[in-house]
Amino acid sequence: MVVKLQRPILVGGLGLSFSLWMLDSWHDSIVQVGEFGLLSALAVGGGLWLFQKNRPKDSLKQLDGMVVDRTTVESAISIAETVINQLAQEAENHTALETLREQVAQLLLELDRQEIKVAVTGGKSVGKSTLIKVLKENVETRNLVSLEETAPLFREAADNSDAAVLAEVAKSDFVLFLTNGDLTDSEFQALQQLKAANQPTILVLNKQDQYLADESASVLLSLKQRMQGNVVATAASPIPIKVRKHETDGSVQEWMEQPAPNIQQLTQQLDEVLVQQGQRLVWVTTMRKAGLLKAEAKNWLNGTRRDRATPIIEQYQWIAAAAAFANPVPALDILATAAINAQMVMDLGNIYQQKFSLEQAQTVAGTMGSLMLKLGLVELSTKAISTVLKSNAVTFVAGGVVQGVSAAYLTRVAGLSLVEYFQQQEIAIDSRTGLNLENLRQTLQKVFGQNQQIGFLQGFVKQSVKRLLPEVQQVELVGVEKFVG
Repeated sequence: MVVKLQRPILVGGLGLSFSLWMLDSWHDSIVQVGEFGLLSALAVGGGLWLFQKNRPKDSLKQLDGMVVDRTTVESAISIAETVINQLAQEAENHTALETLREQVAQLLLELDRQEIKVAVTGGKSVGKSTLIKVLKENVETRNLVSLEETAPLFREAADNSDAAVLAEVAKSDFVLFLTNGDLTDSEFQALQQLKAANQPTILVLNKQDQYLADESASVLLSLKQRMQGNVVATAASPIPIKVRKHETDGSVQEWMEQPAPNIQQLTQQLDEVLVQQGQRLVWVTTMRKAGLLKAEAKNWLNGTRRDRATPIIEQYQWIAAAAAFANPVPALDILATAAINAQMVMDLGNIYQQKFSLEQAQTVAGTMGSLMLKLGLVELSTKAISTVLKSNAVTFVAGGVVQGVSAAYLTRVAGLSLVEYFQQQEIAIDSRTGLNLENLRQTLQKVFGQNQQIGFLQGFVKQSVKRLLPEVQQVELVGVEKFVG
């Protein structure tokens, strides 16, 4: 007789997990039932119940929510190409154009790709390499799948390395995310990023044979509750078990035996996904890549446009400064230089393909001025600039300096806010649709905060004073030079 002495693995764990849940639910209604008999019965029923709950169709739920077909993907590629063409039109010798166009051509070829790319990822020592080896030997559709191991997640300097790994994962069609226990916060956040990117994923509890049955069941149940399905347990390389053989003469022989990998549920789900959803997986990945390509091209385009916008903003900030300095007005009326800001709106709009008539530009300038007043930005900036200027009496009493510097500063904030706002839009939006005031408000606050640091203000005041005051008067500004320098 041969007896295998081993720790219970998944089958018992699954049944016991359901048993514990059922016992808790039925606690008040169970009377006069033997504990062992009940657990045994529930183990069988629970195993069957969990098997039904985790049939491969559940792993397809995430895909079912993605409305994507070839036409949709082709449209996404076309949009990315439109951004690239716009970049070529505005910067025909841009260094990124060749690479971007090559990526478009590759995306068109991707539409008919047959091989499904599966990324196997997770932290260190979770069994990625071993699982890949076993899967290659057991997945029925292995001729259609490419299993690629990523670098480990959650290493030192994780901010950079994890981002690089997840960027590689984003290029795959399907993800097997391995863990060997309940999720850490880092693992959960990584899984949430994959979910947000519409990356179909199965969470794999590997090395589950290293737990006792009740521990394994508890961990598995916790994972299912946190991830809402798409969780399977495996043992790619089970712990060797001791085998004892009793001979007829009464002697006993013992040896260690390696159990077969326990990956049946995972291979079943993978085969199901690859057969039923292979083409859709390719389209979803291609569409995701098209979105990333569009974002990359738009970043290059925005950079080119910002380079053209910056000198325009600087030109109008100094025009506004000179106008306010020559004809000082009360601090809260600084934005009365609406004509100057309106022309800046038109010029910036032309750069960002946002065409404004003079009347529309005046409305935009007035709207921004009103928002600045309501948000308190005018008062805050005037006080901050006054504080810097008060370090030197000669400078402070010079007529219109506060107003001039403040006008320049607020015109700069308005210009940078428009640039930031336009960059958030698509390539060209009909200006007749008007501004999104909430987005503009948030953008103004963000840009104001970025340009409110004391170091920037000191430098800006120094630069403004040199422009506004005659050279003979600047000789007397030693105090300001020391303070703002």
